[in-house]
Amino acid sequence: MLRQFVRPAATANRAVFTRSFSVAVPRMGEGDTGAPRSGGGASSGDAFTKREAAQESLYIREKELEKLAQLKKKISEQRKHLDELETHM
Repeated sequence: MLRQFVRPAATANRAVFTRSFSVAVPRMGEGDTGAPRSGGGASSGDAFTKREAAQESLYIREKELEKLAQLKKKISEQRKHLDELETHM
Protein backbone atom coordinates (compact mmCIF):
# COMPACT_ATOMS: atom_id res chain seq x y z
CA MET A 1 0.00 0.00 0.00
CA LEU A 2 2.82 2.39 0.83
CA ARG A 3 4.45 1.54 -2.48
CA GLN A 4 1.34 2.54 -4.41
CA PHE A 5 1.15 5.82 -2.55
CA VAL A 6 4.81 6.82 -3.03
CA ARG A 7 5.05 6.05 -6.73
CA PRO A 8 2.35 8.50 -7.97
CA ALA A 9 3.78 11.25 -5.78
CA ALA A 10 7.28 10.70 -7.18
CA THR A 11 6.10 10.73 -10.80
CA ALA A 12 4.04 13.87 -10.26
CA ASN A 13 7.07 15.76 -8.92
CA ARG A 14 9.38 14.53 -11.68
CA ALA A 15 8.24 17.29 -14.04
CA VAL A 16 9.22 19.88 -11.44
CA PHE A 17 12.75 18.50 -11.11
CA THR A 18 13.40 18.34 -14.85
CA ARG A 19 12.52 21.94 -15.57
CA SER A 20 15.27 24.32 -16.49
CA PHE A 21 15.64 27.31 -14.19
CA SER A 22 17.44 29.30 -16.84
CA VAL A 23 15.47 31.83 -18.84
CA ALA A 24 18.13 32.76 -21.37
CA VAL A 25 20.60 30.44 -23.01
CA PRO A 26 24.18 31.61 -22.40
CA ARG A 27 25.80 32.57 -25.67
CA MET A 28 29.48 32.72 -26.44
CA GLY A 29 31.16 35.06 -28.83
CA GLU A 30 33.37 34.09 -31.73
CA GLY A 31 36.30 32.06 -30.40
CA ASP A 32 35.14 32.08 -26.75
CA THR A 33 35.70 28.41 -26.09
CA GLY A 34 37.54 28.63 -22.79
CA ALA A 35 40.46 26.81 -24.38
CA PRO A 36 44.06 27.98 -24.11
CA ARG A 37 45.09 30.71 -26.47
CA SER A 38 46.38 29.70 -29.84
CA GLY A 39 50.09 29.81 -30.47
CA GLY A 40 51.32 27.08 -28.18
CA GLY A 41 52.96 27.98 -24.92
CA ALA A 42 53.76 31.09 -22.97
CA SER A 43 56.73 31.93 -25.19
CA SER A 44 54.45 33.14 -27.94
CA GLY A 45 51.61 35.53 -27.37
CA ASP A 46 50.94 38.98 -26.14
CA ALA A 47 52.52 40.72 -23.19
CA PHE A 48 49.67 39.78 -20.87
CA THR A 49 50.21 36.08 -21.47
CA LYS A 50 53.93 36.40 -20.82
CA ARG A 51 53.36 38.46 -17.67
CA GLU A 52 50.82 35.95 -16.36
CA ALA A 53 53.22 33.06 -16.92
CA ALA A 54 56.00 34.96 -15.17
CA GLN A 55 53.78 35.68 -12.16
CA GLU A 56 52.75 32.04 -11.91
CA SER A 57 56.39 30.93 -12.04
CA LEU A 58 57.34 33.45 -9.35
CA TYR A 59 54.47 32.33 -7.11
CA ILE A 60 55.40 28.66 -7.46
CA ARG A 61 59.06 29.42 -6.77
CA GLU A 62 58.18 31.36 -3.60
CA LYS A 63 55.97 28.53 -2.34
CA GLU A 64 58.73 25.99 -3.00
CA LEU A 65 61.24 28.14 -1.11
CA GLU A 66 58.83 28.38 1.84
CA LYS A 67 58.43 24.59 1.89
CA LEU A 68 62.19 24.14 1.65
CA ALA A 69 62.73 26.49 4.60
CA GLN A 70 60.17 24.56 6.66
CA LEU A 71 61.90 21.28 5.82
CA LYS A 72 65.30 22.67 6.77
CA LYS A 73 63.87 23.90 10.07
CA LYS A 74 62.36 20.48 10.76
CA ILE A 75 65.65 18.75 9.92
CA SER A 76 67.57 21.02 12.29
CA GLU A 77 65.05 20.31 15.06
CA GLN A 78 65.40 16.57 14.46
CA ARG A 79 69.20 16.85 14.47
CA LYS A 80 69.02 18.77 17.76
CA HIS A 81 66.79 16.08 19.25
CA LEU A 82 69.15 13.31 18.09
CA ASP A 83 72.12 15.17 19.59
CA GLU A 84 70.29 15.42 22.90
CA LEU A 85 69.58 11.71 22.82
CA GLU A 86 73.25 10.93 22.10
CA THR A 87 74.43 13.05 25.02
CA HIS A 88 71.89 11.40 27.27
CA MET A 89 73.10 7.94 26.34
